[in-house]
Amino acid sequence: MTTSGEALETAKNVAATLAKDALERDLANREPEGEAQLLRDSGLPALLLPTRVGGAGLDWGTALRVVREIAEADGSIAQLLGYHYVNSADLVWVADEAGVQRWGRPSAAEQWLWGDAVNPVDPDLELVPDGDGYLLNGRKNFATGVSSGDASVVAGTVRGSGEPLLVVVRRHDRGVRPGGDWDNLGQRLSASGSVTFDQVVIRPEQVLGSLAHDAATPRSSLVTPAIQAVFGNLYLGIAQGALATARDYTTTTSRAWLLSDVERATEDPYVLATYGRLVASVKAVRALADEVGRALAEADAAGPALTWDQRGELAEQVAALKVVATEVALTVTSTIFEVTGARATSNAVGLDRFWRNVRTHTLHDPVAYKQREVGDHFLNGTHPAFTLYT
Repeated sequence: MTTSGEALETAKNVAATLAKDALERDLANREPEGEAQLLRDSGLPALLLPTRVGGAGLDWGTALRVVREIAEADGSIAQLLGYHYVNSADLVWVADEAGVQRWGRPSAAEQWLWGDAVNPVDPDLELVPDGDGYLLNGRKNFATGVSSGDASVVAGTVRGSGEPLLVVVRRHDRGVRPGGDWDNLGQRLSASGSVTFDQVVIRPEQVLGSLAHDAATPRSSLVTPAIQAVFGNLYLGIAQGALATARDYTTTTSRAWLLSDVERATEDPYVLATYGRLVASVKAVRALADEVGRALAEADAAGPALTWDQRGELAEQVAALKVVATEVALTVTSTIFEVTGARATSNAVGLDRFWRNVRTHTLHDPVAYKQREVGDHFLNGTHPAFTLYT
């Protein structure tokens, strides 16, 4: 694919395939091996990689819309792809040109999916100096995509110096042991279980760069607004999928209430008003999400010229998206039952998966802290200090 339009058309086709058995796959709660291969076969994984390494060289606005499109059909697989986009972007944002070439070329040629074991509130992983490289040890409780992807970015702290490094680990490297223990309320196919690293050999070429604060640049720190922008589009896509599924049910199956004085549920003024409120709120979030996509694409394109102030303004836009996308998605995915009726709670219908997915992932980091960031910026003009959450 070479254009945004082609990428979005491909995403629609992938979403249509996933939608056919989304509920059955959710209930089966298996490792998403087939779904990961579907993504590879589509060519979507190399969407953001630079053309100089064989990637499509498209922008973040397109990538976020692709995530949103797939989330309408399957939030779990959209999460896998969205995280992949951020993780693979680290090749450009953190690594030097040699690292970009070393890992970007096979990633583009073979459509690698990238996972991660980076979560900063999880127990730290340790890098023990060993010759000119390291041995990686430790356990991460949450590691999206490590068990189903091809390579992962992993954050570890060097024993002795305490320097935090970002390294590359391949899925089948000796000593990499996914826990296979992801069994949560929602996002059941997101491959987000634990992973243990036992004496995993890390050669010098596997070190992408330092995560130390004094080594961060405005562009290398885009990892955080990028992943939070993925979250906002993930929630928006799930909400859109919930609305579309509810609409199909209401127009084909829901019955008019006996006191409504109308023949069809689609004529009930309360049903119409409720749908109207939900649709309007989703449209508002979509407008903000598109604005964020453009802003992130511009920040990425600025490269080394990006300033900390510009990065901070972007982070506030993304935080605002996170706030409203969370609130609207939770409202939409629970309120749809009020306009579909009691029979829509059947497990065979599966409307609950949209709420389960949103409720699970929106707990990734407390939205109240994003609300505080937005309010602090509005009143005091502040930008939050860079962390892997802000």
